[in-house]
Amino acid sequence: MKKVFIDGETGTTGLQVRDRLLNHPHIEIISIDPAKKRDVEEKRRLMKEADVTVLCLPDEAAKDSVILAKEEGCRILDASSVHRVADGWVYGLPELDVSQRAKIADAQFVSNPGCYPTGAILLLKPLVEAGLLAANGNYSINAVSGYSGGGNALIDRYENGNDAPVFGAYGLNFNHKHLPELKVWSGLEKAPIFAPSVGDFRQGMLTFLPMHLDGDTTMAQLHTKLTETYDNESFVAVNELNLIADDAAPFLTPHGVDNTNNVELSVLSAPDNQSGVIVAKLDNLGKGASGAAVQNLNIMLGFDEGIAVNL
Repeated sequence: MKKVFIDGETGTTGLQVRDRLLNHPHIEIISIDPAKKRDVEEKRRLMKEADVTVLCLPDEAAKDSVILAKEEGCRILDASSVHRVADGWVYGLPELDVSQRAKIADAQFVSNPGCYPTGAILLLKPLVEAGLLAANGNYSINAVSGYSGGGNALIDRYENGNDAPVFGAYGLNFNHKHLPELKVWSGLEKAPIFAPSVGDFRQGMLTFLPMHLDGDTTMAQLHTKLTETYDNESFVAVNELNLIADDAAPFLTPHGVDNTNNVELSVLSAPDNQSGVIVAKLDNLGKGASGAAVQNLNIMLGFDEGIAVNL
C-alpha cells in the first residue's frame, strides 16, 4: 500500500480525489485533523509520511505547501494553477506526447492540468506539431463548463441561491490564468483569444476551436491526425468525422462523460472541408481535475493508470 495525503481534502477537487481513492486497492488516504488544517508542522509531518501529497488548494496556499515539500524532499501533485509552466515541474497530461508518462513517473513535482486547457491542448498540440495548424496562427477558443468548476462558492450560489445565471461569460479581461499553460503546451507562439463561460449544470465541459484553414489543409486531415495520435489512448476518443455522438442530437451537449476520466474529440467540417470547428468534451471534475489527478498518482506510484479514475 502507498500513502497519499490530500492537502485541501474538503474542496471540490479534493473531495472528488478522495472519493476516487476510497475505491483504490493500493492507496491509503492519510488525512489531517480538521482542527489542524492550517498547522504547518502537522502538514509537514503528513507530507513526510505520504508517498505523494496532492495539493487541492487555492494558488497562494499551494505555494506555501510546496515550500514545505521542498524542505522535506516530498513528492507533490499540485492541482492549483501556479506550477503548470514552472521550471522543475512536469506537466501532468500523460497524453501530451510519447515521453510524458515516463517524465511523470520519475518526477518529484507534477502539476495537474487545468480543465479548459486539457481539451484545447489535446486538440491543438498534435495538429500544430504536424504542421497542419500554424504555431503562429490566430486562434479563438470558446468554452462552457458546469458551475462546479467555480468551486464551493459558485456551487452554493447555483444550488442554494436564486441569482445564478442560466449562462454567463467571464474572463473578459483576456488574461485568464489558464492561458500560459494553454499556449506553452499546445506549442503556440502567441496566446489565443479565450472566452470561457459557465452554464446552469453541475459538471461537464465543451471546448470549441473554430477553424478557417489555409492552403491545401482540410478538416478531414485534422481528423485523421487526431485519430492517429490517440488511437491507443484509453481516455481520449476521437469521434468519426462530422459525428455528433450525443443522445440529445442534433445538439452537442457537455454531458455523457460525467464522473469519468474520458475525453471525446470531434471534428465537424463545413461543406468546403476547409472550415469548421474542432471540439473537446470532458468532465471538468473528471479528466479536467480529479480523474486526471488519480491517473497521475497511479503513474507516479507505478500502478495501472486506469485504477479508480472514474466514480
